[in-house]
Amino acid sequence: MAGHFEPVPGGGAAVALDEVEISILRSLAVQLLELIGPGDEPVEGEDPLAALFAEGPSEPPADPALARLFPEAYAGPDADAKDEELRAASAEFRRFTERDLRSRKRADALTVVRTLDSLTSLTSSGEGGAVLKLTADDCLHWLGALNDLRLTIGTRLDVSDEDESDELYRLPDSDPRKPMVMAYLWLGALQESLVETLMP
Repeated sequence: MAGHFEPVPGGGAAVALDEVEISILRSLAVQLLELIGPGDEPVEGEDPLAALFAEGPSEPPADPALARLFPEAYAGPDADAKDEELRAASAEFRRFTERDLRSRKRADALTVVRTLDSLTSLTSSGEGGAVLKLTADDCLHWLGALNDLRLTIGTRLDVSDEDESDELYRLPDSDPRKPMVMAYLWLGALQESLVETLMP
């Protein structure tokens, strides 16, 4: 499953995907949306300007994958007591930025779902796949979502640096992590292909 993005006129990109690839990508994007959580619905009668300045959480998420998607700004998770000042600065930064970051990540994943859903009529006609065409704006959302998916899966696989990905290629088929590893490597190839396509 090694899709390869190609440039299209107007600054977008296109990739041929089969039905299985479309299904996997959509499922992963939906799971990412579930992990990130629902958006904040505006309260009836609430001042929209006040909603813009609403504060978010100040503590890092407990889930390691969410902690990777929403990392500490100044102090890492292993910071000791002498780094209390950095912890306080990180908490303050998170309080004013995490809501927007969650909204952006949610928008990225939703774009993946919606663009893949636009292919449904083509794949349901029995053609077995379709060519996904993305606008330049869609490409940026896809890059964000592909990155978030890789970070999430990488965290679940306990991948900490690029050297470990070599070990991932050598996993035996009997390893229960193999399907997740294949998805991780495939998403990396897709992401790299899209980055290369968008480079001038």
